[in-house]
Amino acid sequence: MARLGSGIPLVARDRELDRLRAALAEAGEGTAGAVLLAGDAGVGKTRLVDELAASADDTLVLMGRCLDAGETGLPYLPFAEALSSLKDTPNRPALAMLLPQLALPAEREPGTGGMIAPSLIPGRRPEQDVGQLQLFDAVLGLLGDLSERQRVLLVVEDLHWADASTRYLLSFLLSRLRSQRLLVIGTYRADDLHRSHPLRPLLSELVRLPAVDRLDLSPFNAADARTFVEALSDDLPEDVVQQVAERSEGNAFFAEELIAVATCDDRSLPSALADVLLSRVERLSPEAQHVVRVASVRGRRVRHDRLSEVAGMTDIALDTALRELVQHHLLVVNDNEVYIFRHALVREAVYGDLLPGERVRLHAAYAHHLAQHLDERGAAAALAHHAFESHDLGQALTASIKASKEAERAGAPAESLRYLEKALNLWNAVPANDRPSDVDESVLLRRASWVAGTAGQPERAVAFARSATKAVSAEQTPEEAAEVWLRLAQALSILDGNEEEHFEVIGKALDLVYDREPSPTRARVLAGKASAMRQQRKDAAAREAAELAIADGQRANAPGAVADALGTLAILDDHANRYTEAKDSFESAIKCAREVGAFNNELRAWYYYGLMHYDHGELAEAARVFNEAGDRAKETGLTWSMFGLEIRILQVLVHYYIGDWDYAAWASEPPGMSVSSTVLARLAAASTHLTVSRGDLAESERMITKLRSDWHRDIQIALDHGWHGRGARAVARPSGTRRRARHGRVGVGAQARWSVDARRHQDRCDRHRRVRGRRHEGTPQA
Repeated sequence: MARLGSGIPLVARDRELDRLRAALAEAGEGTAGAVLLAGDAGVGKTRLVDELAASADDTLVLMGRCLDAGETGLPYLPFAEALSSLKDTPNRPALAMLLPQLALPAEREPGTGGMIAPSLIPGRRPEQDVGQLQLFDAVLGLLGDLSERQRVLLVVEDLHWADASTRYLLSFLLSRLRSQRLLVIGTYRADDLHRSHPLRPLLSELVRLPAVDRLDLSPFNAADARTFVEALSDDLPEDVVQQVAERSEGNAFFAEELIAVATCDDRSLPSALADVLLSRVERLSPEAQHVVRVASVRGRRVRHDRLSEVAGMTDIALDTALRELVQHHLLVVNDNEVYIFRHALVREAVYGDLLPGERVRLHAAYAHHLAQHLDERGAAAALAHHAFESHDLGQALTASIKASKEAERAGAPAESLRYLEKALNLWNAVPANDRPSDVDESVLLRRASWVAGTAGQPERAVAFARSATKAVSAEQTPEEAAEVWLRLAQALSILDGNEEEHFEVIGKALDLVYDREPSPTRARVLAGKASAMRQQRKDAAAREAAELAIADGQRANAPGAVADALGTLAILDDHANRYTEAKDSFESAIKCAREVGAFNNELRAWYYYGLMHYDHGELAEAARVFNEAGDRAKETGLTWSMFGLEIRILQVLVHYYIGDWDYAAWASEPPGMSVSSTVLARLAAASTHLTVSRGDLAESERMITKLRSDWHRDIQIALDHGWHGRGARAVARPSGTRRRARHGRVGVGAQARWSVDARRHQDRCDRHRRVRGRRHEGTPQA
């Protein structure tokens, strides 16, 4: 009888296994790495990874698998599956967005609590999803903590099915692999990656990272294929062994299935894999065939209780059919009462063989079941899929909207946008009476604009917002209409070249509510107006709008708008040289933002608070503020957010100027091992001050030359390492030079001249500390 699965020793994969073991050994010594394992479906990727995991002593093995679209409503599924196996996790609240056993954060209206206001930082900055940043930081921190206890092997299988949020998280982790005792292995089907597949551009980026290696798993050659078939079944005639080895074309899974057919059937072997798989299904009892077809509609895996309800069989009949499927190696069962197809190809073949009416009926049965369990995480997204496939468009619309909200709360804006787009596509196809009563098309478009912005698609955010303004109806209140125009203004503020339209649009929003009673909407619009006026250097008008926003926000209970307006007011006080008032306003903005969890507004206030001291040459006080701000950014999981990064850059520069070069070197340490991303390029640009001042001019020239190719990413890359003017003046008022720096070619010679003053400043500080140290040594102790 054929021995399917892992019943035989690994055949002809010694070279690949040795490479994986070497990578794992390096990880154990403190050099984190990643391997992208590519191969055709059925070639043996899972078996190779299982062999590595089984032989990895003193290693924490975490394994998760991506599923095809529609099979699950959970973003980040492979990471959730991998980390759910941990018995206990550290106190990281953001992990609640990932792990199904924890409660999701409370829902709140998009754009009302953590909107990033436009800043004076040159160059536009994208909107960001705070929850996603916190989640990513929490996962990275958790893996780092685990790797301090023992070596960690994290396996993410079937990346060709990964949702966008999973791809983003994987990219985040792999770009930050440094000294953790961690090896990440990602597997994917190379034959599934068509030209427009979303995984292709990610792979192109990842393979350029120094910590990432790619391993291609090729089919067996003729000799290895024969060896594999002989090991798999030792009771087949010689001619059948040869026929199976040739017909399998070196594919291990195909060979296993051919042997399963050959050992149970005297007929000639089918030539196509799908025919092989279906011929095995056709030999099952009618009850087992029915169950495997029902299971295929749910996806690669299905819970026992769902299968029992949809199959419509008695418990005894269902158990008998399931036992038959398990014995014939079509399904396997795990410890959580979940049945899994032994290979995704089995499920694809069975599902593809269903009749159209049979498929629709089974999808409808799953939809009916899921509609009664919407309290389960992911149920709404699964319901949207099954309702759509069963042509129940009204239910699909409602479920898509609910799934979008759930994905957003889970820190997965890309998935939230996908469900919103599905809802918008269904809107006009659903009769008005069957649509949800608590939303209209303009609300969905406004939500889509916000989510598109936080998902890193600013152009689409503008397009959705413009469509939302066209969908505003007479039935909407002025506040509802103003929220739509405010959203367009927010989206426009992110992209260059839209300044006039942005100012005009925020004016339209304000006109709608200016004569209305104070409300959260009016407070938010006024805060947005204040920020827009500040950017246009109309400080008096900006101050008036900010003060009105604060008053409205306090009366209408809109603390996010209050925090936003306080930050703007503080910046205006700074510009007006009202130092005491600015200090009080910054501290009030920080306190208010912290109390309501408006983390981006809080970090924005911290940043400009430190910048105020920086501009006044109060470097010691600036260092204190930026250090507190950096600690707060780390505490909230936003170290690498927009303002988190700006704070980190200023930590590097300020500590450099005051002579604390060791701290500056620590702060300039990148989160990953490459300078290809904007974040890493910014840090590398800031660190060139240290390399020049320490006399390493060759390394500085090399780094500056390399960074010029990154200037197009962010003008601040040029400003962070480029200096014009006299060095002494730069040291006396460094931020003035920083603000006046122009986008142009700057040589090391000019930077070296400027660095002499900084070096002299550090030498004076060192002498002063030595003198103080000698004095303290001679002072009697009380």
